[in-house]
Amino acid sequence: MHEHDHAEHTRHGAHHEDALRRLKTTEGHLRGIQRMLEEDAYCIDVIRQIQAAQAALNKISVQILEEHLNSCVVTAVRGEDPQERERVLQEITAVFEAATKV
Repeated sequence: MHEHDHAEHTRHGAHHEDALRRLKTTEGHLRGIQRMLEEDAYCIDVIRQIQAAQAALNKISVQILEEHLNSCVVTAVRGEDPQERERVLQEITAVFEAATKV
């Protein structure tokens, strides 16, 4: 966690609780997919469930990114520290670059 992040992080409370709830639901979904494989479920059904789990994770990621953009990034961009602005912009760039890699 970066120095400025603790104060920002504490403001994320409700958003993080929602993300945690969604992650726990997705965890259960993944366990269900494991059971499907253990029980030799039809491959296409397994793939569809994997795609659904991926979509759920993507939604959680977007939710967290939106909150980060609307809090941490806005704070850094409005702040006086040019190095901090550059750092958060580089982080966002790196996240988008990683998202486009398969």
